[in-house]
Amino acid sequence: MKNAIIITGVSTGIGFELAKQFAQKGYQVLGSVRKLEDAGLLMDQYPDNFLPLVFDVTDHKAIDTAVDEVKQLLKGESLVGLINNAGIAVTGTVYDLEMEEYKHQFDVNFFGLIKVTQAFLPLLGAEVGFNGKPGRILNISSAAGQIGFPFMSPYCSSKHAVEGFSESLRRELMHLGIKVIIIGPTAIKTPIWEKGDVELPEQVKNGAFGKQAGNFLKLFSKSGEKGMPANTFAKKVVGIFEKSKPKSRYSISANAFEEWLLPRYLPSEAVDKSIAKILNRE
Repeated sequence: MKNAIIITGVSTGIGFELAKQFAQKGYQVLGSVRKLEDAGLLMDQYPDNFLPLVFDVTDHKAIDTAVDEVKQLLKGESLVGLINNAGIAVTGTVYDLEMEEYKHQFDVNFFGLIKVTQAFLPLLGAEVGFNGKPGRILNISSAAGQIGFPFMSPYCSSKHAVEGFSESLRRELMHLGIKVIIIGPTAIKTPIWEKGDVELPEQVKNGAFGKQAGNFLKLFSKSGEKGMPANTFAKKVVGIFEKSKPKSRYSISANAFEEWLLPRYLPSEAVDKSIAKILNRE
């Protein structure tokens, strides 16, 4: 099995599109799903280029089992890449969120990503005596990895952590030739926006932050609806993965000026004022 790449969280959304685009380009995609049935469509569409790996990124024993499975599939070959995509978004007010919700956010988005990376590093080239071509690691972060948004503190915190981890990892692996690349998209249009099921918890809706959180959710939903299509995003990621000299970080956005450049590079006080106006609208 050559040109094998691992992508986590391929059952829906961005991960699903990434798996499709890499399979169409001829890669052997090993995609993680939590249940085998979640991989049915990809297995049907790409029987020669897609194989599921059944594990949850919070289940470290299952990840170790998947490594053994991948070694058997590779038969001495190495991985060309690992894309850490699996993630969730826990939202709410700091006042209302339970500590367990913060822990769950980090277990999936951060500690799960670290465990998967550690587990597959030897197959990417971090092993004594490795004589193949070093693989690449793409960590899917977010604009929220460098910008803080209200009512998204668990998610923003976890993505800031991913970016810090990725920076350190890149500099640790430089001498091995393993490149680590951060992908930081803004809004991506996925089925979650079409379902209309993104709602505030009752305790937030009826609490001291109800109006502000409701206004933010409207803005957030509108942003998602206008976001970059997931398949377009996935094609861009394939292009980045195949660059001979990739940058260390890429921001990908359909509306870069509004969603990335202004909030990232304007003075914080100016951004705060703009957000305050939005949150306090009647």
